[in-house]
Amino acid sequence: MKLRKELWFGFTLMAIIVVAILAFMPWGNITNGHLGLLMLALIVVAIMMGFPTAFTLMGMGVFFAWLAYETVNPRLAVQQVLDLFVQRTYGVMSNDVLIAIPLFLFMGYLVERAALIDRLFKSLHLALARIPGSLAVATIVTCAIFATATGIVGAVVTLMGLLAFPAMLKAGYNVKVAAGAVTAGGCLGILIPPSVLLIVYGATAGVSVVQLYAGAFFPGFMLAGLYIGYVIVLAKLKPGLMPPLAESDRRVTLPPLSRTLAHRGSNALTGLWRALVSGGAGIPRRTVIGQLFISLLPALFIFAILCFTYRGATAPVIEASTAGLVEAGGLVAAPEQTKEPEGLIGAPPENESELKEPPAAGAQELGVPPATEELKAGSASKPPDAEKSTGGTPAELERLPVPIWLWIVLVMGVATVVVIYRLWNWQRLEVFKMLITSFFPLALLILGVLGSIVFGLATPSEAAAVGAFGGFFLAAAYRYIAHLRGGTGGPFSSAVMGGTLREFGTIIKESSFLTAKTSAMVCWLFVGSGIFSAAFALLGGQELIEKWVLSLDMTPVQFMILAQSIIFLLGWPLEWTEIIIIFMPIFIPLLPHFGIDPLFFGLLVALNLQTAFLSPPVAMAAFYLKGVSPPHVTLNQIFAGMLPFMGIQVIAIVLLYVFPGIGLWLPHVLYK
Repeated sequence: MKLRKELWFGFTLMAIIVVAILAFMPWGNITNGHLGLLMLALIVVAIMMGFPTAFTLMGMGVFFAWLAYETVNPRLAVQQVLDLFVQRTYGVMSNDVLIAIPLFLFMGYLVERAALIDRLFKSLHLALARIPGSLAVATIVTCAIFATATGIVGAVVTLMGLLAFPAMLKAGYNVKVAAGAVTAGGCLGILIPPSVLLIVYGATAGVSVVQLYAGAFFPGFMLAGLYIGYVIVLAKLKPGLMPPLAESDRRVTLPPLSRTLAHRGSNALTGLWRALVSGGAGIPRRTVIGQLFISLLPALFIFAILCFTYRGATAPVIEASTAGLVEAGGLVAAPEQTKEPEGLIGAPPENESELKEPPAAGAQELGVPPATEELKAGSASKPPDAEKSTGGTPAELERLPVPIWLWIVLVMGVATVVVIYRLWNWQRLEVFKMLITSFFPLALLILGVLGSIVFGLATPSEAAAVGAFGGFFLAAAYRYIAHLRGGTGGPFSSAVMGGTLREFGTIIKESSFLTAKTSAMVCWLFVGSGIFSAAFALLGGQELIEKWVLSLDMTPVQFMILAQSIIFLLGWPLEWTEIIIIFMPIFIPLLPHFGIDPLFFGLLVALNLQTAFLSPPVAMAAFYLKGVSPPHVTLNQIFAGMLPFMGIQVIAIVLLYVFPGIGLWLPHVLYK
């Protein structure tokens, strides 16, 4: 029987691992550390053979933990293994961070079924119709927005495979390019918050999920921007791969209202203004005002951004006065703060003691905290009204002068408004209204969930609960609108309400089932990982790896390259869940020795693990797309289409490595 190429690849990898075990294992003198490495190799082989990851981890962990305990006290080995199993399971179930996973998953499945994405893709492809490779660009942008609302890779790839992939093939796009755009765009949910991977990494590494979310924003959208840039350049250089849309596909059918008002001018803004001033040819004045307000929304949005930027750039610097505290004897001299790690590679570990010399004996006897001579002199010579000058409200203080860069931003904002409204014809107004009805609800949901997390207004679990409620509301509202448009009765007729309730009940049932299934898988993975890592540590495998790495005498940069290369290669046979659960507990204890910030390391890992969904033979994104693609599209074509995007991912990793501020700037601004 002829095996497929991906099966040959998998069997070859397993054979290499087994041969390496047989050749390099010191069978005559096996120590516990060697048993730990043997367990690590066997778990990779077992997962590649198709055994369930969570239960394979538990089985291997229980067996090798029993071996570790049995060498110490055979009579208590079974009892100790059972105690370990219970403790690790209870530790996972009592982890508050994991509560966010089912809530985010439930929100994602509800949004997926809210009939928003098809409207969003259609409006985006009309808005970007004149850009080279517009359908592929619209696909990636839609995937990025959908990933921000869901974070579920399989759902995004499958849905875009049903919506965008046939549209691109119908427009004459190359199969490989179309498949690459769908799979690469769909995998953005791994990195862009609310990402389940970031929650899993945060729980595994003990890193704040809030800071991970803040740090992943710019790298995620940078990667999406690199995808879009590649598609545009490729379409410009080789237009045969992505032919431009026909004129009929770029046009929007105008509703009767726009067709009536279009006689007053081709520019929608001036036409609406004339209709408002001189009458709207039988159209109610209220309707014209509503359309004019919609037309002015871009200008209002840009104006709001400029005002916010102006207030932030010219805000007065408020220095709190401590003179009163010094005079009252209540000020304790602040100890020197040790510099926190910048997240850059090679930052020194925090090993310095915080202990300070005790105050002078005289000060201790009097009960007065010590103060420096400068503070005393400053408090004595301070004028009486000095406190008022520094303690006033921001409104009473003088604003800073406007910097040069702010004038440039203001000019660019005004120029943008002018350009928008010079091109603001009736078709663009209709496309903008389509974007409002499809993107605006998602934008509110995204801002409500991620904004509350990033700005510290809610924990990830609380924000996920709000997001789940928002997804619940969106699904109900859009099902109701769909039935209202397709029904024959009024807004509250039995046909409309009954159809809405039936479909909405089905959506809730399916979403709840999928959420329970995926959440159970993640939780069991954590249980298996806890038992596996405990057995690995008991056998001394972690210590053996640490000694080997430290014996290489690598620099922090060399260690980072080695670690990311291993993760990149592991992404070929394994999924991201196995890599995070199994291998991150091995890398993370080594980070303090090299002075590497776990937050920065996690961002690099999340960016690197994009390859886990795009690299054969596993490449789950390819199988998701193959399941919904036409029969003539082969798996090899999908694999070939994903390879250029894997190269772009490597470029993104290098950019984040060279310019760590891409990922660390926002967390440092918000939380440092």
